[in-house]
Formats: sequence, structure tokens, C-alpha cells
Amino acid sequence: MGADEVYLLTGLSLLLAVALPYALKTAALSAPVVLLGVGALIGLLPVPSAVQWSPTADRAFIEHLTEFTVIIALMGVGLALDRPLSLRSLKSWGRWGTTWRLLAIAMPLSIAGVALLGWGLGLAPASAVLLGAVLAPTDPVLASDVQVEGPTTEQEDDETIDESDEVRFALTSEAGLNDGLAFPFVALAILMAGSQSISTWWPTWLLWDLVGKVVIGAVVGVLIGWLLAKAAFRSRRPSVRVAETGEPLLAIAAVLVSYGAAEVVGGYGFLSVFACALTIRSAERNSGYHALMHQVIERLERLLTLIVLLLLGIALTGGILAELTFRGATIGVLLLLVVRPLSAWVGMRFLHPRVLGPRERWATAFFGVRGIGSLFYLSYAMGHTEFAGSGELWSTVTFTVTLSVILHGVSATPIMRRLDERREPATD
Repeated sequence: MGADEVYLLTGLSLLLAVALPYALKTAALSAPVVLLGVGALIGLLPVPSAVQWSPTADRAFIEHLTEFTVIIALMGVGLALDRPLSLRSLKSWGRWGTTWRLLAIAMPLSIAGVALLGWGLGLAPASAVLLGAVLAPTDPVLASDVQVEGPTTEQEDDETIDESDEVRFALTSEAGLNDGLAFPFVALAILMAGSQSISTWWPTWLLWDLVGKVVIGAVVGVLIGWLLAKAAFRSRRPSVRVAETGEPLLAIAAVLVSYGAAEVVGGYGFLSVFACALTIRSAERNSGYHALMHQVIERLERLLTLIVLLLLGIALTGGILAELTFRGATIGVLLLLVVRPLSAWVGMRFLHPRVLGPRERWATAFFGVRGIGSLFYLSYAMGHTEFAGSGELWSTVTFTVTLSVILHGVSATPIMRRLDERREPATD
């Protein structure tokens, strides 16, 4: 494909990225579904490898592209959440109760469910655990149709912030946190694949990968977010108070600094970015500067998502599903329709109906969108060690992500609209 054709296709795709979110706002079809289809059509064009890619030859490119896309999305998610989370307020932690249940109960159950399915169907233990870890986190990128829209400045009382739509809040906050919390289980799979004896690595994994790196990532994110917010809103030097000038590029700087700093000191960068965003959002909560930063992040995220979805669509018609087996397809279908919904339902089972009614609970359980984060984790793991049946793993993850894009993309608008119209009354 020549340079002219590349410019043409890129321009047309960008036009789609600009127009689709608004054109499809009330339709039972999401922009990711359309973009995936456009990519698949591009992959069918009679051109050579210029528009093809392979998970083996282009693994490093896929890893870094999806990595950057996810961290940009995590900053956007953190800035969009209005509900405060204060380290010094137990009450604020309690108002995140749905999120903690999804992370502490639903996510481990999903990992275990997929891993057991894979192992029971014949996958090697390390490959089964990797598949569970890769497909466990919900996606902060492709789940925008069921997430909160962005930061608001209308509320003056923190007690009323974001309480009217617990479904969107739960799905947004879950997506913001579980991408970072999936890392320990990816590390577990890597250790299982590269070591013969569990006794040689399990103490290190438990204390460092599962606990230490999580704490470091969160602390680094909070610290950097506090420093940036203090400079942006309360610096003694007017030239440093960028909140007054309205310069929104601080958000991108915050992404890179928080992610890079956490990775340098050994913490989880994904968790650091989200913690940084929440900390910045908590500063001067009624300032319109948060909305400006969110708009910049949202536009960059949309562009990056466009590129990833187009490449994924190209891969679908380029042979990435060649090694998809009945086993892999079964795991993908059961994850989306059984494992995730049941795991999340168990996690939210004892929530008071005033927090989530039965319909809202099932909607939250159903919308466990899989997406770009799964592609990152898989490419990351493949770059660290060899896994048995790597081709099948790529096909299974790609199939599951594609199915999720279609299933959740088609159902999000009508289901969320119906929930908005029929908010369930508080009942015992």
C-alpha cells in the first residue's frame, strides 16, 4: 500500500472517529463495533503486508501501543470520577463498597474460573493461569458507553456526588483499578512458566508482586498527584498555576510522570496513573480545570483506540484467529456469559438494595467489557517467557475481546437507557 492510500485510509478513519460517537449516541451500536468492522474490511483489501500485522513479529509494537492507550484511559477514568476517596475518611471508603467487592471477590473468582476452565479443557497450568489473568480486568478504554461521562462541578456537597448512578460509577471505578491489580496474576503465570519448583518463587511473588508493588504503585501515584495538584492550583508562582491559565496538557504530563516513576521504583504503573488522577481530581473539586484536562485525555484516548481497533479488525481477517479452537471459543463465551456475571453477582450479593437494586446488580455484573488491556497483558507476558500454545492463547484472547466488543457494544445503549428510565426504588 502506497503512502497516498495510507493517508486516505487514515483520514477516513479519523473522520469516523470524530463522527461516530455522536451519530451512534442513541443507537444500539457502539463506535468500537463499527471501527472493528472497518478494520476487518481493510484487512480484506488486496494489498500486501503493509496493512497486516502478526502478534509474533509485532509483539513489542502491540505491547507499547496498548500500554500507552490503557494508561491514557486510566487518567481519563480517574479524572471523570466525582465521588471522593479520602485516605483519612472511612466513610468515603465505604461509599466505594461496590468497587471493593468487584475487585476483592469478583476479580479473583473470574481469574480462578477461567484458569480452571482452561486447565480442565487441556491447557498447560501456566497458560491457563495466564488466560485467567489476561481476561480478568474490565477495560477502561472500550467501556465508555457504560461509564460516567466526565467530571462535573455542580455539586458543592461531597455527600451527593455521583450517587444517582451506581452502575456507571461501579463499572468506571472497577475498570480504573483492576487493570493494575491484574498484574500480580500475570506475574504468577510468568513465574509458573519459567520455573520448575513453586518453592523457589512463591514467597517473592506473595510479598513483592502481590503486595509490595501494589502499595508502591498507589503511594507513588498519590504523591505525584498531590504535588502536581498543589503546583497547578496553589503554587505561589502564578506562572506555575496552570489551572488558572487553563493549560490542559498537565494531564498528559501526569500520565507519563506517574507511570514512569512507579515503574522505575518497581511499582505498578497502571495503578499509579489511576491513583494520580484521583488525587488531582480531589483537589479544588469544583474547578472547571478538571473538565479541560479530561477533554484532552478523552480525545487522545479516542485516537489511540481508533488505531488499536483498526489493527485488531485487520488482524481478524488476516489470520489471527487461525489457531482458535473449540476450547478457546468455549472459554471466551463462558467468561462473558457465565463466569464474569456470576462472579460479580456473588461479589455484590449482600449489597443493600438502596445501593444497587436487582436489575442494576445484574447490569453491573454483565458489563464486564474485555478489551485493550487484555491485549497488553498477553503481549507483555509473551515478551517475558514462552507459554505452551501461544498461538491458541492469542486467538482465544482476540476472539473474546471481539465478542465482548460486539456483545456489550450492541447491548449497552438499550440496557443503560432502560435502567435510566426505571431506577429501582429502595426496597428491603
